[in-house]
Amino acid sequence: MTLFRRFLLRIPYAASTVLTRLVLFTFARWEVHGREHIPAEGPLVLVSNHLDNLDPPLVAASIGRRVHPMAKRELFEVPLIGWWFWAYGAFPVRRFSSDMGALRVARNFLRSGEVVLMFPEGTRSRGEGMRAALPGAAMVALLAKAPVVPVAITGSRLKKPHVFFAWALLRRPRVTVTFGPAFTLDAKVPGGDAAEAGTDQMMRRIAAMLPEELRGVYGDHTSGSIIAARARADRATGPGVTPDEATEDPGASEAE
Repeated sequence: MTLFRRFLLRIPYAASTVLTRLVLFTFARWEVHGREHIPAEGPLVLVSNHLDNLDPPLVAASIGRRVHPMAKRELFEVPLIGWWFWAYGAFPVRRFSSDMGALRVARNFLRSGEVVLMFPEGTRSRGEGMRAALPGAAMVALLAKAPVVPVAITGSRLKKPHVFFAWALLRRPRVTVTFGPAFTLDAKVPGGDAAEAGTDQMMRRIAAMLPEELRGVYGDHTSGSIIAARARADRATGPGVTPDEATEDPGASEAE
């Protein structure tokens, strides 16, 4: 019965991935770079910039392994839709908070040799440049001692219904997913300072694979600075905080 249940739980993920690939192949010029950086097995933390709701299935469709994305808790509470997120393999997080329960779920996935996808910015940037990231993803990677692969996404903000007209005119938008080399965060005792430094390391690796206009607070003008975000500071100041506004609150990541 357990094996049959696992088989049934794989159906929503497989069907969604096939559908995502079909849509991308049809309506966009979809390119994937650096797929060789994805280990064939073992625990892995994928950390990515976040432009659009398409990003989680887009990343999942771009690799050959099953991905467990972290998603905002509200999605799991929507009638007739929430069940799909559970079946897909996603797990909920309370946005802009230190949701230790969500971090433990992510750690447990990693201890089982699974792939976890996290968006450290905490919300979509909508193409306005990366926001100051929350340190939840770095904390998970440190606690699980799991390798991290940075992911850079461009072009995923497909405008509807414009994308259909672009397809008809043979002007499909370019959507790219780039995976960087895997690395491991090094800290003897995981904590706030180590998580902030690890977060900055992850985000700058992502930024290095993005065009300058999408790097946001991780652009060249902040080189050498540790950028830390706090939930209430982010809500008060907008898209991100500057190094002078850095704090030490270890909030969690989420996918919106």
